[in-house]
Amino acid sequence: MEHILHATDLVMDYSTQQATPNAAHMLALNHVDFGIQADESIAVMGPSGSGKSTLLHALAGIITPTAGNVMFRGANLARLSDADRTKLRRSAFGFVFQSGQLLPELPAIENIALPMMLGGASYQQATDTAMLWLERLGLRQLAQQRPGEMSGGQMQRIAIARALAAQPAVIFADEPTGALDQTTGHEIMSILMRTARQTGAAVVVVTHDSNVAAFCDATVTMRDGRLSSPQQSQPTAGGAR
Repeated sequence: MEHILHATDLVMDYSTQQATPNAAHMLALNHVDFGIQADESIAVMGPSGSGKSTLLHALAGIITPTAGNVMFRGANLARLSDADRTKLRRSAFGFVFQSGQLLPELPAIENIALPMMLGGASYQQATDTAMLWLERLGLRQLAQQRPGEMSGGQMQRIAIARALAAQPAVIFADEPTGALDQTTGHEIMSILMRTARQTGAAVVVVTHDSNVAAFCDATVTMRDGRLSSPQQSQPTAGGAR
């Protein structure tokens, strides 16, 4: 099976963006290759500063690498206009971040609906779809609650619903359980991976936690901007995978 998302020879040199480059700096991405198939999940592990979040941002088209290519379904992200990359992130990519990044002034249903409305859906269409996802994840009772009225685990569940509502081809999760206790984090990963498999989405998870990585099909490790070969993950306890 072909990769749905494929990166080759990625280099990210932040010193080129500085007025006074530091000759002793290390590359954030040092000739990295990465590929993921539809319905596959890969964890990217590594210590802080290793380049794993930079890799995720490059794969998602949030940043443009200094060199190398990121291909999504045959399209080179670097050759797309800013508007087209933004559209791609709204329609084909879903995001789950450590803090959830929900808008505090909006209730849950509108937080989920907002990306769809930005993509052209009507308010009614978007909120109807959002409600379906709230029901699917057992969150209907949170529909009218704002983030400040939710626990951390509830906010991450809403963030997962938001990421999945547009039925993205790839979900990017950056430390999705970093702000949660272990039990809640286990529940969040179970929900994320189960629903991603149901929709056929590929999942890229950046984490420093081996328990989180174990939910994925394979794990790669970043260190000093370089990426190791993938290793198959072992099934997690309790049949989560």
